[in-house]
Amino acid sequence: MDLQYIGLRRINGPLVFVENVKDIGFEEVVEIKLNNGDTRHGRVVEIQEELAAVLVFEGTQGLSLNNTTVKFLGHPMQIGLSEEVLGRMFNGLGKPIDGLGSIYVEKYLDINGLPLNPVSRKYPRNYISTGISSIDGLTTLIRGQKLPIFSGAGLPHNELAVQIVRQAQIAEFQGEKFGVVFAAMGVKNDVADYFKRSFEEAGVLEKVVMFLNLSNDPIIERLITPRAALTTAEYLAYVHDMHILVVLTDMTSYCEALREFSSSKGEIPGRKGFPGYLYSDLASLYERAGIVQNSNGSVTQIPILTMPNDDITHPIPDLTGYITEGQIVLSRDLHQKGVYPPIGVLPSLSRLMKDGIGEGYTRADHQDLMNQLYASYARVMDARSLASVIGEDELGPIDKKYIQFGNLFEKYYLSQSMTRSRTIIETLDLGWDLLSVLPKSELDRVNQELLDKYYDQDKASKDFSIDDRIQIIDIGKEANK
Repeated sequence: MDLQYIGLRRINGPLVFVENVKDIGFEEVVEIKLNNGDTRHGRVVEIQEELAAVLVFEGTQGLSLNNTTVKFLGHPMQIGLSEEVLGRMFNGLGKPIDGLGSIYVEKYLDINGLPLNPVSRKYPRNYISTGISSIDGLTTLIRGQKLPIFSGAGLPHNELAVQIVRQAQIAEFQGEKFGVVFAAMGVKNDVADYFKRSFEEAGVLEKVVMFLNLSNDPIIERLITPRAALTTAEYLAYVHDMHILVVLTDMTSYCEALREFSSSKGEIPGRKGFPGYLYSDLASLYERAGIVQNSNGSVTQIPILTMPNDDITHPIPDLTGYITEGQIVLSRDLHQKGVYPPIGVLPSLSRLMKDGIGEGYTRADHQDLMNQLYASYARVMDARSLASVIGEDELGPIDKKYIQFGNLFEKYYLSQSMTRSRTIIETLDLGWDLLSVLPKSELDRVNQELLDKYYDQDKASKDFSIDDRIQIIDIGKEANK
């Protein structure tokens, strides 16, 4: 029976309340017809006996309490999918906005995803190459992992997101397919244009599915955007056996929209005004990454979020860190030095990288080299702190070598052009070239066999000009005298 409800009990912000409803479900899609014939859509967000709260996607402006007709469609919000979504651009609700018309729909899927039995999950193995040394070498992204980027206002997280999408690829195995689902939430028009233009100019748009929610779009659409993107990723991964990298930016905009929505429902606020269920809501997104049995595909996530006032203890990065398997932290100090990408080495980590690198994946020396670079750079920080107190001239010879190593490490290893993509072998060789600055006796995180094989101050890296190569080799020779 096609049952419709005429009239609303009340309107509160983006919510409308319909009374005397029966046999409806949570998250059910709603069709709302205005008196002038226009149609809007929403979904049920709360049910109290025979009173239903409906969240209107297009906003409630112009709605009438008496002449509005509400129809419950009997199913949750769905998105139509097929392989044709690759290379296409959609709004936050999954509707095409690239002027190419509708896609052929092979399957409709619930945007909330399907329940996944934890027993069916497979442990993430192997890695995704981003072409960025500070990620591939020190915080390696593993297939099926969720690895967020913590940024701050004014830091180049948008540029980093574009570079990752442009350069990302899986380790070469015959027959494996790779794609990217990119979702932007609450971005300005110029930023959205930058994303579109960058992907087109790089020639990677055919492997990218874009979801764009602009800052002037309804905030309710912002809550749908990541779910539509992740449903698309799951479809491509588990139906078409693709390895999908999902980039979500900016999760802070999503959480602020969730806070505004929670406030409109009259819910009791938690820390800094965010709803008490912020953790479980974020987990419902992040936990959709992974690899499942009986499927050759995978879903890997890189959520990007801006930390208000660079506060890593803010609820959004704090809860994100609990749910995900590590983090990549952008450093304002490195950014002010002109380092791009300004990835802070010491606060960044990838908890799953130990099982996706090494022999058979990257190279046998990767783990030991990473440990040594971390330890040496930590010693650089100590030496710089001491130099700020007593002056660099008063440092001992070893501390001075660490200062030199730190400067070269930031200049050559961390710094990388936006258009430069390094292979994992180039990244590892570059790490050994830079370690030649230090005396061999200082390299206590690698065994003697690896030192004999890779420690060679005469090795010339392709990333250095002739003058820079000579400078590094000379410093290394002086360190060993």
